[in-house]
Formats: sequence, structure tokens, C-alpha cells
Amino acid sequence: MAFTLIVFIVVVAAVLALAQIVAGVIGLGAIVGAVAAGALAASSVHVVMEWEKAVVMRFGRFNRVAGPGIVFTWPIVEFYTVRIDQRVAVTYFGAEETLTADLVPVNVDAVVFWMVFSPKKAACEVEDYGSAVSWMAQATLRKAIGRASLAEVACRRDQLDAELKDALEEKLDGWGIDVIDVEVRDIVVPRELQASMAAAAVATRERDARMILAEAEADISDMLKDASANYEGDPEAMRLRTMHLAYESVRASGGTLVIPSAFSEGFTNPDAADALAKAAKKG
Repeated sequence: MAFTLIVFIVVVAAVLALAQIVAGVIGLGAIVGAVAAGALAASSVHVVMEWEKAVVMRFGRFNRVAGPGIVFTWPIVEFYTVRIDQRVAVTYFGAEETLTADLVPVNVDAVVFWMVFSPKKAACEVEDYGSAVSWMAQATLRKAIGRASLAEVACRRDQLDAELKDALEEKLDGWGIDVIDVEVRDIVVPRELQASMAAAAVATRERDARMILAEAEADISDMLKDASANYEGDPEAMRLRTMHLAYESVRASGGTLVIPSAFSEGFTNPDAADALAKAAKKG
């Protein structure tokens, strides 16, 4: 506005000075002519910022995209409709109480990062491209949530982000808008469902823990069967195992280990070792 006002004042002053030189007097006609010339000049010179583009129309039809810097247009014949900001914009959007595929209402908040790559399309194809991005993102988010279960929405945020980005790119490309990224910020489940979901998660973890314990017990029993088969018929191996167990017990206790006489006979008596091996196998 300051630049336009300065142009208007300079042109009016120049016209009045010219009238003074030519006619020697400044009359009403000179004043009216100076004001008209100033208004035309002010409407013909525009300043467009570095991050903007001006869409220039001529007789109502698209003519060119101009800027940044000083942009000149023909008075009356040309005018620019809008300045398109080509910086990256951030739009917040959300979906409140949207039903998932398993009929659970959730509240989802997200943001979309976008920018205008075609000022012509943004000015001519859509009335308010900023509001269009917001409403389109919200509608796309609701559709994506409705196609997925609650577990998929909560656990697969990256997949949901990618799905939203692809869908928005396809729809906004015709408006000259490029989607840079979509990020889901928060997913809120109703309070009355949180307790039941927590109980289900605890039950699932307990089931998994019991399955892992059962698998470990099965592996241990298989290994014990293999060890028993190896010791069977080999009293020397059984004696060495007995000595190893005694050594480990002494080292763990840090002192002297008192063992029964029947157990100690396994170190010297082969027959006792055989009996101990059979007893171990039965046990």
C-alpha cells in the first residue's frame, strides 16, 4: 500500500507540474487529469514478494504468472487476481469420533505439509485452495480410518501416513498443490474402551508367556532324554558328570561341600557309578 501511494503521489505531482509549465496555471481539469493518471499508474505497478507469484488476467482470461519483484500491468485491460504464496504451508486437520472397521469411535489428529507448485491451477481450478486442502485432508483421513481396524490404526501409523499422502497427492495434483508429508499426531480411544483394551493386551501377553514356557519345557525334556541316552552304558561319563557337579557346587558355595556316602562312591566304585546312572535315568 505504501508503494502504491507513493506511485500515485509522484504521478499526480508530475502531471500538475507539467500542466503548470504548459498552461501556466493549474486548473480543475489539470487536477482531475492528474488524479486519474495517478490512479491508473498506481493500479499498473505492483510489488510481488520473493515467495509469491502474481496471476495476471487479461480481459478475464489467464495471461501469465508474474513475479517476484515489480510487476507491470496494462491499466483497465489487465489485473492480477491473487498472489500465490509458494512457501511450505502446514495445515492441521482431524477426524472426531470416526468409526473404524471394527466399529470403534476414535479421534485422530494429523498435520499435512504442502506447497503450491502451479500458481495457475491454484488460482483457476479452485476457489480457496487453503481451505480445500484442509477439507480434503479431513475427508481422506475419515475414509482411511473407516477401512482399518483399531489395532491397525494404532499400530501402523507409518502405513496410515503413507496412505494419506498418496491419496492427497492424487486429489490435489489437479489443483497445482504438492503434498510433502502427512503426519498423524495423536490417536485417542474413548475412556470406556481403554480398560477393556488393556485387559485384552494383558491376556495376550500372558498367553504368549505361557506358550514360550511350554516350548522351553519341551526343549529341556528333549535335551534331558538325549543326555540320559548318552550316559546309559557309559559309567565313566557318569562319574565325570558327578565330579563336575560336585566341583560346581563347591565353587558356588565357596567352601567345603558335604555329600552323602552313596554319592561319593560314584567317584571310585564303578558298580556304584552304574547304579547311580540307572537311578538318575529312572529319576
